[in-house]
Amino acid sequence: AFVPTMGNLHEGHLKLVDAARAEADRVVVSIFVNPLQFGANEDIAAYPRTARQDGELLQQRGADLLFLPTVAEIYPAGKEAVAFVEVPRISNILCGTSRPGHFRGVTTVVAKLFNMVQPDVAIFGEKDLQQLIAIQRMVSDLNFPIKIVGVAIMRESDGLAMSSRNSYLSGSERTVAPQLNKIVAGLAKKVANNAGDLLQLEQQAVTEINAAGFKSEYVAIRSTVDLSEPAAGERQLTILVAAWLGSTRLIDNMAVCLD
Repeated sequence: AFVPTMGNLHEGHLKLVDAARAEADRVVVSIFVNPLQFGANEDIAAYPRTARQDGELLQQRGADLLFLPTVAEIYPAGKEAVAFVEVPRISNILCGTSRPGHFRGVTTVVAKLFNMVQPDVAIFGEKDLQQLIAIQRMVSDLNFPIKIVGVAIMRESDGLAMSSRNSYLSGSERTVAPQLNKIVAGLAKKVANNAGDLLQLEQQAVTEINAAGFKSEYVAIRSTVDLSEPAAGERQLTILVAAWLGSTRLIDNMAVCLD
């Protein structure tokens, strides 16, 4: 079983390792900060790199191998010249709108890592739900003989979704950050109770997010299956949000089942 990561591991990553251990006899974890998925003004230079600490955590958690490829090994001809893998539609909505090329970078590097590691199973967190669905689609479309397993979001005790980027938050921002999950949970209750038109509920949530001190990027209520606009009468929905708190971009999501 294979767990691809960008390092700076936290308990959310380690739960992926636990899930991998439950799926297979051997667990491989990779750490690679992938330049192909960062935009021109994004945080690749500042992205925290803690390989020694990560290795110790993985050893304690029972991973069998830590794979640390270099940029030259992943992109020997340079990242500008690499053949790429792109999943249509899902790559260009939601986070793909504000981060053009991001998901092409993700699916390209994951495809390369799959070919290098040759796993039977690969484990991904559901916090990055759009990424997970893009990878599931890639694996299906390109006939990779790999089972993709999604693992539920790990949260801090105050509800904030665990993320390596949480380390960017200042002390005051960290006290505000859990409000994002609370607003999403409130929106989920309204959706479940059929408390209004979905577009109207999205707009209300945007107002709440901004009033709480964030800068909302999007709030979207989508079909859980493929993140498309929900059809009339659709029962399985997911709320997805992205918002900035200071210089830190936070994402979250929550499923809603309409009984």
